[in-house]
Amino acid sequence: TNLPNRQLLLDRLEQRIASSARTHHAGAVLFIDLDNFKSLNDTHGHDVGDLLLIEVGHRIVACVRETDTVSRLGGDEFVVIIDELDEDLQLAAIQASSVCEKILNSFKPSFKLNQYVHHSSPSIGVTLFNHESPTSVDELLRRADLAMYKAKSSGRNTYRFFDPQMQAAVNDRVSLEGDLHLGLLNKQFELYYQPQVNQSRKVIGAETLIRWHHPERGLVMPGQFIQLAEDSGLILPIGQWILETACQQLLLWAKQPQTAHLVLSVNVSARQYLQANFADSLIQLIDDTGVDPTKLKLELTESMLVENVEDIIVKMSAIKAKGIGFSLDDFGTGYSSLSYLKRLPLDQLKIDQSFVRDVNTDPNDASIVRAIITLGTNLGMDVIAEGVETEAHMQMLLENGCEAFQGYLFSKPVPIVQFEAMLTATPSL
Repeated sequence: TNLPNRQLLLDRLEQRIASSARTHHAGAVLFIDLDNFKSLNDTHGHDVGDLLLIEVGHRIVACVRETDTVSRLGGDEFVVIIDELDEDLQLAAIQASSVCEKILNSFKPSFKLNQYVHHSSPSIGVTLFNHESPTSVDELLRRADLAMYKAKSSGRNTYRFFDPQMQAAVNDRVSLEGDLHLGLLNKQFELYYQPQVNQSRKVIGAETLIRWHHPERGLVMPGQFIQLAEDSGLILPIGQWILETACQQLLLWAKQPQTAHLVLSVNVSARQYLQANFADSLIQLIDDTGVDPTKLKLELTESMLVENVEDIIVKMSAIKAKGIGFSLDDFGTGYSSLSYLKRLPLDQLKIDQSFVRDVNTDPNDASIVRAIITLGTNLGMDVIAEGVETEAHMQMLLENGCEAFQGYLFSKPVPIVQFEAMLTATPSL
């Protein structure tokens, strides 16, 4: 099969365990066994069996990255080492499961072996390793092998994790993804609004945050499903729904004198923003609804801006020309180089709450916050701090010239009815 043999596999696995201890990235070992391989050999002979093994090797290699290792252990057993997975083991399990899905799918087309057409399927066992599981090479292979037998006894053509918790995390994700489709169809999503205030604590706007009313799980927070929506592509219809709902809300606010001044900030995902027609369809939405574009602000994250800077600037310029504003979310946590910060037509920098949290006790955080406020002001942008939870936070930010604030000191994100009731009761919080 021209694949690394057992000895080379053991060496590579040894290296991967060592590098995981250094970098804290998790890794995975996949133990793959072909279902019904023996009957192929018995019926058509070993030469045909060998052809299948070569073809299987090609298909598995096509499912993984060049940095991953695919080896043949012997007989009809293959082992894959995947490295550089997320530090969080549950996320690593989900990443490993998507490789397993690819491998299972790659077996769907039948194999043409000389004059024979053969259908084969794999049973895959998975075990994870990271810096906290100082496991020997032999122990990892034993665990992956045991998991592979779980897959075989679960009906073959599937994968199983050695660790029941990881299996549960993956099962949970699969069922949640199915539910996401239904959530959209059955209108289970709702926007919550977190007020943003100025220096005199008058409410000047809000950030919209999505919540999912799941029929069985209750209120599901975005951290539990946004990444899933990104991976499955459902973020596009969800993102569109958020923008449409925000525009409808702005139209209602425009009719009331006490809410007509409010600006609404909407988070836009990378996948949504990078759609070729994003700018055009947003401008179309503004025209169709007749909403005042200066009351809408899009929040982009730093990590989005690293790739395709030129494409992003072209889109931003078109959207900005319409009157829509831009805020750079989580500023200071990502990759932004100051050189392109001045090229982006931004209106606002948002100081990430991780810096605000300890701003009164950690001199480094205080310095970073002061630097961001100075930078924003010098570049002609507003600066808003999120995660403002105490009067001490507010005081420090005010003293250093921060212009707007958001956080639990004023209000947590709330449904629209509560948000408007709060405004009526006290215009300043």
